Amino acid sequence: MKGIMMAAEDICGMTKSPCRHKETWWWNEEVAEAVREKKIKYGKWKRENTKEARMEYKKSRRNAKRVISSAKEKKQKECANDLNDSECQNEIFRTAKEMVKARQDITGLNCIKGASGKVIVDDKEIKDSWKEYMEKLMNEENKWDYNISAEV
Repeated sequence: MKGIMMAAEDICGMTKSPCRHKETWWWNEEVAEAVREKKIKYGKWKRENTKEARMEYKKSRRNAKRVISSAKEKKQKECANDLNDSECQNEIFRTAKEMVKARQDITGLNCIKGASGKVIVDDKEIKDSWKEYMEKLMNEENKWDYNISAEV
C-alpha cells in the first residue's frame, strides 16, 4: 500500500494543506505571547484539574481574546489609512495577489504531449487530445487466447 501511495505522489504530486492560521496578517509578538501563555495555562489546568488552574486558564483565555481583537483592530486601521496613500495601494494589491496564489492547489502544468509528440498548450486541444486517447484506449481490441478455460 505504501508503494502505491508513493508512486501516486510522485506522479500526481501533492496539494497544499490548509493553513493553520487562516488570517495571520494581524499576528504580532504581543499576540504570540498571549497565546503562548494561554496554552501554558491550559496544559496546567489539564494536568492539575483544579478550580484555581481552570480560573487562571479562563483569565488567560479572555486576555488572549482581548489582545487578538485589539491587534486586528489596530491592523485594520493601519490598512484603512494606507488606502489613501498611492504607494501603499500597490502594496495592498500585491499582498492580495500573494494571498490568492498561496491558496491555490498544485495542479501541474497546463500542457501535455499529443499523440504526435507535439506539446499542446491550448485548453481545447488538450481536451480533444484526452478524448482521442480515451476513445482509442476504450475501443482497442485485444488479442485473446481462446484455448484458455476458466475453472469455477
